[in-house]
Amino acid sequence: MTNTLTRTKVVAVLIGLISAAAFGVATPLSKMFVQEMNPFLLAGLFYLGAGIGLIPFGIVGLKDISAVRLSSNYRLLGGMVLFGGILGPVFLLMAIRLASATSVSLWLNLELVATATLGFFVFKDHLDKRGWAGVVLSVIAGGILSYGGGANGILAGLLVMLACVCWGIDNHCTALIGNLSPVQSTIIKGLCAGGTNFIIGLMLSNGRIGSSPVVSVMLVGFLCYGVSIVLYIYSAQRLGAVRSQMLFSIAPFFGVLFSMFLLKESLSAVQMISGLLLAGSVGLILTERHEHAHEHAEMEHVHQHDHDDLHHEHHEGVVQGAHSHFHKHAKTRHVHPHAPDLHHRHVH
Repeated sequence: MTNTLTRTKVVAVLIGLISAAAFGVATPLSKMFVQEMNPFLLAGLFYLGAGIGLIPFGIVGLKDISAVRLSSNYRLLGGMVLFGGILGPVFLLMAIRLASATSVSLWLNLELVATATLGFFVFKDHLDKRGWAGVVLSVIAGGILSYGGGANGILAGLLVMLACVCWGIDNHCTALIGNLSPVQSTIIKGLCAGGTNFIIGLMLSNGRIGSSPVVSVMLVGFLCYGVSIVLYIYSAQRLGAVRSQMLFSIAPFFGVLFSMFLLKESLSAVQMISGLLLAGSVGLILTERHEHAHEHAEMEHVHQHDHDDLHHEHHEGVVQGAHSHFHKHAKTRHVHPHAPDLHHRHVH
C-alpha cells in the first residue's frame, strides 16, 4: 500500500512539472501577440482555444455532465471561471504590455505565496514543516531571479500581484471540484471565461480583432493553457493546491530555459542558483509525509480513482486501473499517509 501511495504521488509530481513547463512558455509567447490585440481579446482567444481544443478529448464525458454534477460544484466552478479564467489572465496580459516577459514571468512566483496563504487560512490545505520549507525555497528562488530582472514599473507589479491572488483562489476552487473530470472542468472554464473575455474585448476594440493570427493564438491557448490546466487539476486533486502550486512555481524557470534555447539568451549564475533551489523545493514535496488518525464523513461523488488507496473499496472483486463513476463513501476513521486531496480536507 505504501509503495502504491508513493507511486501515485510521484506520478502526480511529474504531471505537475509537465503542467508547469507548458504554462512557463506562455508568457514569452504572449509577448508576441499582446501589442497587437487588447488583453481581453487575447485572454478570450487563449481560453477559447483551450476549451475548444479539448472538446475532442472530453466529448464522451461531456454527455455525462448532469445538472446534479454542475449544481454540486457551481460555487467552485464560478470561482474557477471568474478568478482563474476571466480576471487572472487579463491582469497578467495587462502587466505583459507594461513590462518585459522575463520580468513578469519571474514575478509569477507570487502565485505560490497567494495559494499557500489562502490554503492555510481559508481552504484547510495543511502544510507541515517540509511543506512550508518548500514554499520558502520557492519564494527565495523567485526573489533571486527577480533581483536580476525585476518588474518594470509599480503598476506592472501590482497587476501581476492581482493576477496571482486571482489564480490562488482559482487553484483551490479547482482542486476541490470532484464531480467533473479535469478535461470537463477545463472545457467549461475555457468556453465560459474565453467567451466572456472575447465579447468584452470586441466591445472595447469596436469589433476589430487586430493583426495577430487568430489560429496561432488559439493554438497557444490550447497547448499552454488547456493542456497545462488539465494536468494541473490532475496533480492538484492528488497533492492539494498548495503542493501542486509549489511545482507550478517552477514555470518561470521553464520560461527562462525557453528563452535561452529559442532566443539564444545565456543562462546566468543567478538563474542556475535559482534552479537548484526550485529543484530542492520539489524534493521536499516528494519526501513530505503527513499521517494521523482522521475521520471521513459519508459522501457521494464522481471522480477518477483507483481501488488501492484505502478509500475506494466499493466493487466486488478486483478492479484494475484508474476509472471514474458515481460512488458512495461510508463514514470511516483510519490512519495512513495522505495529502489534502478530495478526501482529506479536514481540520488539523
